[in-house]
Amino acid sequence: MLTGGINFKNFKVKVVNKKVKKNLTLILNKKNHVISSLKKDYKYSFTKNLLSKYKKSYNFRVIGLGGSSLGAQAIYNFLKKKIKKKFDFVDNLQPSIKNDLKKKYTNLVISKSGNTIETIINSKILLRKRDKNIFITENRKSDLYMLAQKLKADVVHHNNFIGGRYSVLSEVGMLPAELMDLKSSKFKQFNSIIKNKKFINYLVSNVASILYFLKKKKFNSIIINYDKDSLNLFNWYQQLVAESLGKNKKGLLPIVSNMPKDNHSVMQLYLDGFQNNFFTFFYVNDGKSQKINDYMLANRSFLKQKSIKDIIYAQKKATERVFIKNNIPFRSFEIKQRNEKTLGELFTFFILETILLGKCLNLNPFDQPAVELIKIETKKILV
Repeated sequence: MLTGGINFKNFKVKVVNKKVKKNLTLILNKKNHVISSLKKDYKYSFTKNLLSKYKKSYNFRVIGLGGSSLGAQAIYNFLKKKIKKKFDFVDNLQPSIKNDLKKKYTNLVISKSGNTIETIINSKILLRKRDKNIFITENRKSDLYMLAQKLKADVVHHNNFIGGRYSVLSEVGMLPAELMDLKSSKFKQFNSIIKNKKFINYLVSNVASILYFLKKKKFNSIIINYDKDSLNLFNWYQQLVAESLGKNKKGLLPIVSNMPKDNHSVMQLYLDGFQNNFFTFFYVNDGKSQKINDYMLANRSFLKQKSIKDIIYAQKKATERVFIKNNIPFRSFEIKQRNEKTLGELFTFFILETILLGKCLNLNPFDQPAVELIKIETKKILV
């Protein structure tokens, strides 16, 4: 068990790497804004007074790209059964964007730099004076900061030392969470789990195993996801890993595979194709689901009295057994409690794991220099 809300099975690879534990100690003892954002005493740049202005709003729209949006999307989808408000996410450029003129929106426009071209374009199209608008951006003159001033919108300052993909437990993720009527304090599990020896041992052994896989030319980290409400959690994870570690001709490729649908497409390759993959199984056990009508099952008696959840869980266990028989490496997360605490623990685990991998691979996990090249070339073409 990783924590009270998460059953965890580790990779069955016996690897001892003392360097990993030393690097974790260095990371935890060094002052770092990302690590600070995981802690309970992190000081948000929004106030209770600001929250109270928007608590009665029902229709929210988050406008942002990548880490400016993915964390909030992960929270909204993972916990949507608890959330009574409606959140829409505008996270890409579309040839045509429909703007529902009948709805009154509270818009959250999020961009660390304030100069993200896609966010600027979507904001120019969607924002109206009649809407309520909140901007989360750095405290400096930028296109979006100037737009916020023009609209007389509230501006929440984005910590300029925290990149978007690491910002989910800072203002970028916690302001939307509060507006969803969730408690940001419940996500902050760093202070307790960092004292948990079992959590630390799992973290260290996971990183040691992944480093071992990389040496064996296993570069694909494939998520076998059995929970549709966790898809955006792994879209967030995908960016976190790819953008943090994909540099200097190193890195690993995170791939999200949604089950049981993908049993009928890519599973053949996973089992019998090239073997440069390692896997993460993810399943949420959160109560009852629809049962199958027995009268339709004359020739399928083994399905009688079974629910959709029963079948999905059986497929997961069957797949794990087949992976074991075929010596395919995997770890497994089984979520027992779908709440802020559990999601906060997952965010913290994956963030620490990624930073630690970067340290062990002699990479800077906080920059993304190659992405800037496309921004520069795009501007050249458009000018």
